[in-house]
Amino acid sequence: MFQNIGEIALLFWRTVLALPLIWRQRAKVLDQFHEIGNASLLMVAVLSFFLGGVIALQTGPVLAERGLHSAIGGLVGISMAKELAPIMMSILIAGRIGSAFAAEIGSMRVYQEIDALRTMNINPVHFLVMPRLVAIAIGLPMLVTFAILVGWLGGATVAQVTTQIDVPFESFFENMKNVVGISEVLHGVFKSFCFAWIIGVVSCHQGLTTRGGPRGIGRSVTKAVVNSIVLIVLFDYVLTRLLLH
Repeated sequence: MFQNIGEIALLFWRTVLALPLIWRQRAKVLDQFHEIGNASLLMVAVLSFFLGGVIALQTGPVLAERGLHSAIGGLVGISMAKELAPIMMSILIAGRIGSAFAAEIGSMRVYQEIDALRTMNINPVHFLVMPRLVAIAIGLPMLVTFAILVGWLGGATVAQVTTQIDVPFESFFENMKNVVGISEVLHGVFKSFCFAWIIGVVSCHQGLTTRGGPRGIGRSVTKAVVNSIVLIVLFDYVLTRLLLH
């Protein structure tokens, strides 16, 4: 475990040192950014819309029983902005993109393509890892911002059409405006930026350390997704504690 932590930290540091060379890999960054961003928009929209709707559906009747139904806008707004959108979108991207990172780099490792890159004096960190990490560090916060907006819309829609809640759009967003400010949105976006680095570094590390043919690739993909999710939840708590002060 400690060896893996050290290797992940070292890979992160090498990637940071290579960032000044990112302009040379701009085509790879754009290609990865398209896969992370555009290709994920539909899934993000569906997931976040129904997340906002479920929050409104679960909490709205309880608030209405206590005469607090007008507070549902702030509840949905702040929960989506600060917690649910960053966490759920990061888990989605870990399963969809992190697994792809581990599988692609792991295949190159097993079939000795990475050794061929080193033979040609091409640094695998510069060529393979850095473009993926930069793309996910840009793409995931943008997806989370989009998810927050769609989640608000989902919560407002459910709050209006559900008879036990019956909160109009105007009242929903008026209450949300009084509770949710730009700092709450930035809170969630900053979390997603940190989660993006976690997903990228862990997945690329698993790919670079793959051994044992197709079965080894499968193990690396599984470890990349599971380890990313565990670290996302762990760092979510740490970041929440730090950002509260």
